[in-house]
Amino acid sequence: MDTNPLLNISIFAAFVLFTLYVVYRVSSAGTTTDYFAAGSQFSGAQNGIALSGDFLSAASFLGIAGAIAVHGYDGFLYSIGFLVGWLVNLLLIAELLRNTGRFTMGDVISYRTQPRPVRAAAAVSTLMISFIYMIAQIAGAGSLVSLLLDVHSATGQALVIAGVGALMVVYVLVGGMKGTTWVQIIKAVALMLCVAFMTLFLMGKFGYSITSLLQHAAEKNPLGERIFAPGAEYGKDVTTKLDFISLSMALVLGVAGLPHVLMRFYTVPNALQARRSVVWATVTMSVFYLCTFVIGFGAGAVSGTDSILSAPGGENSAAPLLAYRIGGTVLLGIVAAIAFATILAVVSGLTLTASASFAHDVYANVIRRGEADSESEIRVARLTALVIGATSIVGGILVNGQNLAFLVSLAFAFAASANLSTLLFSLYWRRFNTRGSLWGMYGGMGTCLILMIFSPVVSGSPTSMLPGIDFAWFPLSNPGLVSIPASFLLGYIGTLLGDREDGVRADEMEVRSLTGIGTS
Repeated sequence: MDTNPLLNISIFAAFVLFTLYVVYRVSSAGTTTDYFAAGSQFSGAQNGIALSGDFLSAASFLGIAGAIAVHGYDGFLYSIGFLVGWLVNLLLIAELLRNTGRFTMGDVISYRTQPRPVRAAAAVSTLMISFIYMIAQIAGAGSLVSLLLDVHSATGQALVIAGVGALMVVYVLVGGMKGTTWVQIIKAVALMLCVAFMTLFLMGKFGYSITSLLQHAAEKNPLGERIFAPGAEYGKDVTTKLDFISLSMALVLGVAGLPHVLMRFYTVPNALQARRSVVWATVTMSVFYLCTFVIGFGAGAVSGTDSILSAPGGENSAAPLLAYRIGGTVLLGIVAAIAFATILAVVSGLTLTASASFAHDVYANVIRRGEADSESEIRVARLTALVIGATSIVGGILVNGQNLAFLVSLAFAFAASANLSTLLFSLYWRRFNTRGSLWGMYGGMGTCLILMIFSPVVSGSPTSMLPGIDFAWFPLSNPGLVSIPASFLLGYIGTLLGDREDGVRADEMEVRSLTGIGTS
C-alpha cells in the first residue's frame, strides 16, 4: 500500500487541534459535579449520541470489520452481541441507576450497605475493567498509526503506541466530562457519516447488489462460502462451540456492567433523559452495525483475506485497507483520522471513569471518609489518570496484534462477572447486603481473572500473548460461561450467610430509584 505519511499526519494534526480547541473551550472543572458529570446538563439526545461515541470503540470499527472480513458470519456475531446488550440497560438499569447514584457505580451499590468496603470493591472492579478495555483501544491506535506510517518493527510500533496513549490522557486532564462528552459527540457524528459513505461506495462498486458483494468476498476468502454460515470460527469442535456461548454471554450481559457506560447516565438531569439516552444510542448503533456488515464483507471482497492478515495490525487493518482501495490516500487518511477519533473518545471516557472512581470512591469516601473537598478530589482524579494511562500503554504494547473485538470481549466478561450481579441485586433484592456485594464482585472478578490467565489467551497457542509458553488448563478463550454464573451464585450465597442490614435504607433506595425523590 502506497501511503502518504505527510497527508496522513496533516489530517491527524488537523483533527487533534480541532478537538483540543473544543475541549479547551467547553471544559469546566470548578466542582466535582462539573468534572465528573458535566453538571448533568446534557439532553437525552446529546447524551445518547455521546453514549454511542463512547461505546463504538476501535473494536466496533476496526475489530468487527476485520472479524467479518476474515471469519464471515461468526465475526458479525460481535455486532449482534454488542447491540442486544443495550436492552438490559434500557429495561433494567438506566433509570434506577440515574435516580440512585451521583457520580459512579459505587454510589449505587454502597447506598444501603457498609460504604467503605463496597466502594473499595467497586473501584477495584472499575479500574480492572477500564484497564483491559483501554489496552485494546491503545493497541488499536498503535496498529492504525503503524499502518499509515508503514512501521513494521515491534520497537517502532511500541513507540507509536506510547505517543498515542500519552496524547489521549491529555484530553482527560484538560476537559473533564464536559470536554470528553463533546469529543464523543463529534466522533460519533463523524464515524456515522464515514461508515455510511463507505457503505454507499461499496454498494455502488458492486452494482448495489449485496449478492454480488458477498460472492466476491467468498471468492477471496480461503473458507469460501463457509463464511456465510455459523461455525467457521466457533463451530470447529465442542470447545469452540462452548467458547461461542461464553462470548455471547459476555457481550450481551457485559454492556450493563461497563463503568464508563454507566457513568454517562449521570450527565443528564433526570431518569427520563437517561431512558432517552439509551434509545438514541441504540438506534444510532443499529445503523452503524448494519454498515459494518457491508464494510466487513466489502473489505474481504476488495482487499482479500491474505492482504488483510499480512498488513500491520492484521485483522484490524481491514477497514483502513478498504478505504485505500476505494478512495486512495485521501480517504485512507480521513478514515484513519476518524478511527483515531473513535479510539480517542473511548479511551478518554475510560480514563475519566477510572480516575473518577478512584478519586470519588477510594480517596473521598474510603480514605477521607466523605470529607474531601472538590479541589483535592479533582487533583487526585488527574493524578490517577496519569497512572492509568501509563500502565495502559504498557499493556497495549504487550497485546499489539491481537484482534480488538476479541480483547474487548474480555473486558465485557469482567464487567458482567464483577458488576452486573451486584447492580441487579442492589436495585431489585431487598435482602441483599454487604457480604453479598463483596462476594459477588470479588468472587466474579477473581474467577474471571484466574480463568483468563490460565486460558489460551495468555499462553499455549500461536496467537497467545505469550506464545512460547504453555501453562493453560482452562480451554475457553472467554471465561464468561463460568465466571458470570459464579458471580450471581456467590452474591446470593454471601447474602444468605451475611447479617441482615438496616431495612430503612433499603426502603429509601427503592423509593429514590423508582421516583427520583432526593436525587438533586
